[in-house]
Amino acid sequence: MSFTKIAPMPFSPVRSMLFVPADSERKLAKGEASGADALILDLEDSVAPSRTQVAREMALDYLRQRNSDKRGRQQLWVRINPLSTPGALQDLSVIVAGAPDCVMLPKVKSAADVIQLTHYLDALEAREGVALGSIRIIPVATETAQSLFTLGTYEGCSARLCAMTWGAEDIAAELGASTNRRPDGEYDSVYEMARTLCLAGAVAAGVQPIDTIWSNFGDEEGLQRDAVTGRQRGFTGKMAIHPNQVATINAAFTPSEEEQAWSRKVVELFASHPEMGTIGLEGKMLDMPHLKQAQRVLALVKRFAS
Repeated sequence: MSFTKIAPMPFSPVRSMLFVPADSERKLAKGEASGADALILDLEDSVAPSRTQVAREMALDYLRQRNSDKRGRQQLWVRINPLSTPGALQDLSVIVAGAPDCVMLPKVKSAADVIQLTHYLDALEAREGVALGSIRIIPVATETAQSLFTLGTYEGCSARLCAMTWGAEDIAAELGASTNRRPDGEYDSVYEMARTLCLAGAVAAGVQPIDTIWSNFGDEEGLQRDAVTGRQRGFTGKMAIHPNQVATINAAFTPSEEEQAWSRKVVELFASHPEMGTIGLEGKMLDMPHLKQAQRVLALVKRFAS
């Protein structure tokens, strides 16, 4: 695939993204109060086909009620139906008028799907009088067999691309697997590969890498362990399927007091010695990657400060 590479626009990172069926007023209200950094108004898997049009209209009403002036720090995203179905354009033709912060695109095959969605959004924003380029895109980048071979294709594909995430359920179904986990509960090798390639693909594209859901919403210990593991690997946020998961995810992806203190020391030390590319601190040798990581930590602290 060949295209002119486009740098992604600046984007405020998110720690927690909560899926909410767009056709449930009760769950929308719970989501708003959950503390999630973003709500994902779902028009796909959590909505019965007979309720899809109702969900579209409710999503639009909700987006309009919470316009950009009223959203504050909580972003509003919409997960549409796959581009391979007629539902995708039907979803977009309704919800773009509400100016969601982001569209989540499921079951992608490659960056070509992001480019196609970009063209749709260009046209629909113009039609609806929405600020051009304001609606971002996040693909769920591992849900088809083809996608596992294309996770390195997203760099420069669209200025709207703001993040990438992955999923283990749909790809397992497509591969004909009876489960995506080993007997010890850990992901089997193909799903760990998908997770790793999504992380690398997002970093290569210069966008936020977001980890997938923890499906057992009653298992807080498992969620906490999975979230910490994801952050240690390099993910900077995680999706949630229940409001009770949000606080655990936010805590896991918020730098600790110890991390903050260390990062301040690193930044201050390099600032006071601008001529040095390598410097010692408390018995450790530090260089530019350590400074960049410290700056990243402090930027996250600033972003999520109450």
